[in-house]
Amino acid sequence: MTNPVTIEDAMTDADAFGSLFSGSSWLAWRAVLKAAYALPLTTEERSIFDQVAGGREPPQQRVRELWLVVGRRGGKDSVASLIAAFVAGIEEAHIGRLRPGELATIACIASDRDQAKIVFRYIKAMLAEHPDLADRIVTDTANTLTLDNDSEIIVSTNNFRSSRGRAYLAIILDEVAFYRDENSASPDTELFRALVPGMATLAPESMVIGISSPHKSKGLLFDKFAKHFGENDDRVLVIQAPSLTMNPTLDPAERDAAFEEDPEAASAEWDAQFRSDLADFISRELVEAATDRDVVVRPRLDRVRYHAFADVAGGTGKDSFTAAISHAEGNNVVLDALIEVRPPFSPNAAVEQVAALAAEYGCTSIEGDRYAAGFTVDAFMRAGLRYVPVEKDRSQLYLEALPLFSSGRARLLDHKKLASQFVSLERRTVSSGRDKVDHPKGGHDDLSNAAAGALVAARQKRGMSISAEAVAASAATVNPRAFPMAGAGFSQQHIRH
Repeated sequence: MTNPVTIEDAMTDADAFGSLFSGSSWLAWRAVLKAAYALPLTTEERSIFDQVAGGREPPQQRVRELWLVVGRRGGKDSVASLIAAFVAGIEEAHIGRLRPGELATIACIASDRDQAKIVFRYIKAMLAEHPDLADRIVTDTANTLTLDNDSEIIVSTNNFRSSRGRAYLAIILDEVAFYRDENSASPDTELFRALVPGMATLAPESMVIGISSPHKSKGLLFDKFAKHFGENDDRVLVIQAPSLTMNPTLDPAERDAAFEEDPEAASAEWDAQFRSDLADFISRELVEAATDRDVVVRPRLDRVRYHAFADVAGGTGKDSFTAAISHAEGNNVVLDALIEVRPPFSPNAAVEQVAALAAEYGCTSIEGDRYAAGFTVDAFMRAGLRYVPVEKDRSQLYLEALPLFSSGRARLLDHKKLASQFVSLERRTVSSGRDKVDHPKGGHDDLSNAAAGALVAARQKRGMSISAEAVAASAATVNPRAFPMAGAGFSQQHIRH
């Protein structure tokens, strides 16, 4: 055969990747990719395209952005790997267009390390399947493959700070709806903005491909869907397709069982619908309004009663052991200090660090949840601190803390990770009718949980009443600029890290 020159050739020719994508089960993917590359569609392929493209016409030229909103187990990782291998080793649109020493980068960016490893294995296996490409690999590291045609395939997790300075031929954002960065409230959008300028060198062949199961109605994937789905735009194509449409080999009984267990989750994971039951718990604007800029810790003041709250962890998983110190001042509750002990750690050593911080503020007791209550009580007692388990779970603590933010009475430290965790929290109404607040899948809330617990403790000990009506009203959208910046004067004495 002659070298494949189209994505269709790569999927169907036995001398390319045809053995991996043969059969009718890949028909829907062939239709979508052919449309993205402006290749003619058969009657059957056009029918599939009409089902998943929202009624728009097929693009008349190769798109610059392809957004694939597809249910779980729909074949997304296989297709992402196909695109990477095709662009790097077969299409070679970068040949003759690079400066000496420059490489054409195909970036496959995953939501976490485990996902990145899966995608990297898929890509290596795909290159090994091709009779010529395996021999063209000149560098093979833990996350990078360099070919002898001046192209490189890099697989990494989302980090907009390390994404600049390259000439991108393709950017594949794998599971982009689930990107998390504890130092950023919108890592998907920031990453996209950082990457796009790097596509200019190899335009118009350069392409960004966002491929993910959907999540809540927020973020880069949802924004692209809301703006472009069903619109006749030759630069942007958005596809929305259930798992069974893209992978008809799946057992429909599994989908039915998932819907019986959790209809909202199954609607997203199997039918590729953005979730309607999830909402942001607190807006970025409220968190920013509550933050005292450049104040990273507040010194202990005389004649002030401080309160400590801990979010205990075991030290062997992914959760941090955190604690927060707070006090009440007038009508405000003030966060004074935070400590985070990151895993792996010795629980006893972590308790000693937290107890030492509490002692600096004159605390003789510390509150927290009932995690390993027996060990936790004994460990803090040995460290000279009384541990008091609270009855409220983290969801209740968040809901009680929210009116403090919406009324302008909470004052936070300037801590990017804390702010990111607060902004990332999700609020969901469960079948019992109660609201549940928790971190998103793959995220963390160790710092925000400790901070919320400390703020609520200071409010309760001071006797500040928060009515049930105020708690309910705090769910409404609030303009933080409508409230005075209470407590702004706390920054006159601060200690920098």
